[in-house]
Formats: sequence, structure tokens, C-alpha cells
Amino acid sequence: MRLVVQGPAITMAHLSHIHGLIGGHTQFMQLAAHAYYLPVSEGDYLDVKAFCASQQIDCALVEDRQRLSHIGLCVMDMDSTLIAIECIDEIADMMQLKPQVAEITEAAMRGELDFSASLRKRVALLKGLPASALQRVIEERLTFNPGAQTWVNTCKQNGIKTMVVSGGFTFFADYVKDTLGLDYAVSNTLAITDGKLTGEVVGEIVDAQRKADELIHLRDALGLEASQTIAIGDGANDLAMMQVAGIGVAYHAKPVVQQQAMYALNIVGLDGVANLLTI
Repeated sequence: MRLVVQGPAITMAHLSHIHGLIGGHTQFMQLAAHAYYLPVSEGDYLDVKAFCASQQIDCALVEDRQRLSHIGLCVMDMDSTLIAIECIDEIADMMQLKPQVAEITEAAMRGELDFSASLRKRVALLKGLPASALQRVIEERLTFNPGAQTWVNTCKQNGIKTMVVSGGFTFFADYVKDTLGLDYAVSNTLAITDGKLTGEVVGEIVDAQRKADELIHLRDALGLEASQTIAIGDGANDLAMMQVAGIGVAYHAKPVVQQQAMYALNIVGLDGVANLLTI
């Protein structure tokens, strides 16, 4: 196994302290500007994890077989994972409804509400909004999370197919796919009539199970094993796809997701995923 530590706050003093906690003889080796790894034997390393958490450092124990060269597919959530906003909350803000909608969104991401029901409830509040507001969200509010483009580029360089699968909306998912250069995009479609949102979603909602199903379907179509897949997300509706993936990464995620994911990144950007899987 290898212990991977990363974060902009890392100093040589941090590495020395971690090394002392482990008591090994091998020195840390650098992976990137703020990322290092150390070969270790199996164990919990609770003291190391506690120290890293207190120092704003991400750490993970990674199995040696988990490397970029073994991965063939990465499936990612969109809102608050690839991008820094929840699109539906920003759409709602244009109707002065952001607090009400954001409260429902947050509860759904924590796993306290059924996702499909909560989405229909939120979308219903948007009835009558001009469809032009969707483009305004892209132009005025949508930003990518740190490291998103770097991670996608790394996937391309290693022959890894990429897909965004989102409980959000096609208008944004297609933009994210085209801008980052992803291979596939699956998301919900907002119903629009006479240039205005009807307050309804067209077709089957992309919920937790649909996300998992889409990963499995594409994995099988590509002829891959489960161990060759990665799922990255932040909310409770991402847990099902993480569980069917070989590697599940919680990115700046809700506590329930961090507890169940294989790895959690709370400090670094999405490029940190590459550091977990690169030697």
C-alpha cells in the first residue's frame, strides 16, 4: 500500500512528523507540487489521519493495484463536483426563490429527502421562468471546481473514458461536457414551452439508482471490469454509483458520503484524484 498526503499547506515539518508517527525507514517521494506518497504496510494509521485532518491535509491509504494505468472509465457528478455551484439553486435565485430551493437541495444531498421527489418539488417552483435564464447562469455564475480540467486531461492522457452523470439539467451538463472535453453526459431535461419553464422534468429522472445504472451500462459497453472504474461525487445521490465502481471518491462531500466512500478529498482540487492513483 501507499500513504498519499496532499494539500497546499504541506511542509517538510509535516512530512517529518508523519514519518515519525509511522516509524518507517523509506522517505516520502513527491508526486506533485503539494503531494507526496510513502510505501507502507497495511494498517489503520489513525494517528496519521487525525494529524492530517488537524493540519488541513488530505491523506489516503491506497492499494498498490489502484493506478491510472488500470482504470478505463471515470464517472462524475456535476453540481458541486465538476462545477462549483448547484445549478437549480442559481436558477431559483433569478426568481428570488434561492433560499427555499437551496434548503431542499441541501437536505436531498444529505440524504434526508427522496431525490426524485425533491427535484420535482424544486423544479415546480421554477414554472414560468424564461428559458434565457439558463444561459445567464452559465455566463454569470457557473465556474469549474479547481483541478477539473487537469483531471479530465489526465484521464485523456491515460485512455480513460469520462462521463458526467447528473441529477441536474441537460442544458448545463452538455455545456460541461463540451467545455471540459468529456466523452459522455447524462442528465435531466427541463420542459420548456413558449420559451418558459413549465415546472416539469421530461422523462425518467436521473436519481441515485439511475446514476449507478449508467455507470454499469457504460462499463459493460466498454468491456471493463468493475475494478477499472472510478466514481466521483459529493452528495447522497452519488453513493449508489460509488458502490458499484471500483473506486469511489468523495469530493468536498457531505459527511454521509465521506463515511462511505473509499477516498475523500476535502482540501485539494479534483487533480488530487490523479495523485491518489499515480506513482
